[in-house]
Amino acid sequence: MTAGNIVFLFILIVAVGFFSLNVQRLVSYLQIGHPDARTGHPFTRLRNVFEIGIAQKKIFRDPVAGPMHALIFWGFMVLTAGTLEILIAGVYPAFSFEALLPKTIYTVYSASQDMFAVVVLAAVSFALYRRMVLHPRRLDGDDLEHTDALIILSMIAGLMITLLLSNAFMLAAFPQAMGPEKVVSHQLGSAFAHMMDPRTALARYHIFWWAHALLILAFLNYLPYSKHLHVITSLINVYFSNTSGPGVKGAMRSMDLEADVESFGASDVEQLSWKNLLDGYSCTECGRCTAACPANITGKLLSPRKIVINTRQRLMEKAPVMTGDRMDFMRPALSHGVESYEAATSDEVLGHRLLDSYITEEELWACTSCRACVVECPVSIDQLDIINEMRRNLVLTESRFPAELQPVFESLERNGSPWAFSAADRAGWTEGLDIPTMAQMRERGEKPDILFWVGCMGSFDDRAKKITVAFAHILRACGINFAILGQEEACHGDPARRMGNEYLYQILAKNTIETLDRYEVTTIVTHCPHCFHQMGNELPQFGGNYEVIHHSTYIERLLQDARVPLRSAEGQKLTVAYHDSCYLGRYNDVYDAPRQAMKRALPVIELIEAPRTKDRGLCCGAGGGRMFMEENTGKRINAERTEELLATGAAALAVACPFCMTMLTDGVKANGSEVPVYDISEIVAGQLQA
Repeated sequence: MTAGNIVFLFILIVAVGFFSLNVQRLVSYLQIGHPDARTGHPFTRLRNVFEIGIAQKKIFRDPVAGPMHALIFWGFMVLTAGTLEILIAGVYPAFSFEALLPKTIYTVYSASQDMFAVVVLAAVSFALYRRMVLHPRRLDGDDLEHTDALIILSMIAGLMITLLLSNAFMLAAFPQAMGPEKVVSHQLGSAFAHMMDPRTALARYHIFWWAHALLILAFLNYLPYSKHLHVITSLINVYFSNTSGPGVKGAMRSMDLEADVESFGASDVEQLSWKNLLDGYSCTECGRCTAACPANITGKLLSPRKIVINTRQRLMEKAPVMTGDRMDFMRPALSHGVESYEAATSDEVLGHRLLDSYITEEELWACTSCRACVVECPVSIDQLDIINEMRRNLVLTESRFPAELQPVFESLERNGSPWAFSAADRAGWTEGLDIPTMAQMRERGEKPDILFWVGCMGSFDDRAKKITVAFAHILRACGINFAILGQEEACHGDPARRMGNEYLYQILAKNTIETLDRYEVTTIVTHCPHCFHQMGNELPQFGGNYEVIHHSTYIERLLQDARVPLRSAEGQKLTVAYHDSCYLGRYNDVYDAPRQAMKRALPVIELIEAPRTKDRGLCCGAGGGRMFMEENTGKRINAERTEELLATGAAALAVACPFCMTMLTDGVKANGSEVPVYDISEIVAGQLQA
């Protein structure tokens, strides 16, 4: 071992030790969050790591930046092995994987180091050009710190350049030192060999080898203080995430309302889960979430990226105080009135919080809960979970919510509906249809095959009642034995839960379960995606386990089995643009059934897809309780979506949700258009034999 090896060993020990201390520090910060069990279903989690993390499935949703980032990521994975070889050789010069691996495998490995160094360098060059020259819109805003990104990209470029040059100068000094598989290094080495003598080439090899090795260690220890910490945490975050399963996608976590706590929900970082805080570490600040957010697109203050960044900023501000940490000296000067570490240890840090000091009410209430941000995130961050927890705190702990929600909460509590309608009017739409209730069938000693859950919109809204009637006609025409609850039906509480009123939600949910269990209901069909999601995916949290089917899926099955008596399709071909409901699509992956139902019922139909469709579809603006709130900032979301659908030139618009029906119908009217909006059940019912 030479003196150089001893020096490098000392540097390596110090660098790895400092990095280990930083890892310990960051883990201790996560521990201020509340527990969240994330260890179940290991095979599903490993599959997510492979598909989303390693195969970069989500990142390819962006056709330009996606391949660029994927190449950098894959290059890093391949080059990590080479990095390990370099660091070990710095201490023990004779070490090489060549002695450990079969010749064929080592040749492939050796060639990959050369090839991916070039690939990563090219990708990084494009990334720098894109950021500094093209300035994509989603990389701006939210007061992003671009300097950090430029530092990281420059360091990565430096790593690739020093790797290639050290190999090239080694070959210039000793042409037989490496196999011919390192094509780029050999070409550079041949050029350098004609320009200098072997001794000069060897000296430069040592310079670039040290530059590369030290840059590796510097890069490693810079990451814990950089937004690019996601280089380390992204795969870990994907493993522990539930956004693509395991569990039910989009299901809000339940709360113990009888717990002895001073507040509910979250107003600061320690009231979030450790996984929410890990999301902050893992955010790449790519802006895909914000670029897909309907609120942000239409000029509202909400930016899902900012929500996550603010969570990380507040964690880095408060956690050192809570843990007594002194290793955060490299973090940037604190914002929000705290300018130094000394100030950060004072009551000033504890005197403000994530809510209000970083994230405003206006941002939180702008959310439509559409899950577009969650679907787009390439590292499986759940931005919506943070928003929901902070909404709960606003409502349950501080009684702060938009004035429009007060009558909604009161009506849900008194009438079992978001609107002030009497429960006695719930079955008014059945007049002349002779549709039995569950109570009537029980009196006759009968039990229906399915319960048709009508929902509040389908019971009281004049336009939605037409959907209800159309679906009832289809069931009748197919000979389905069904019943409704009638005035015994009441809201299951989904609007209350999405608007942060978990207390009211749990009362309504448990009442619904009690009613359903009293009639021994097993199968439910509903035309409201919100009811479909809530009853099928969230009522099980309280013991309500039922088979819940959306009417689009049920109709498609009936059509597939040839049970729907249809008349022959005649006349001009009908062109239709279908709008995907968020709670049907992004929450439950139901995209094909509504489309197939329309095609089977009306063979001459032509479906035209809008630019944003299926899991990229734009929300109508009604979700997350926005149906009951005024939209005073920016462009109306329903107007944005309606204009996009009308621009397809379709003769009609189709939906599979009564909330979407209301929003798009209003959008069409506001646009001055006469294009009709149909529910898929209306299209199918219109083809029934007389």
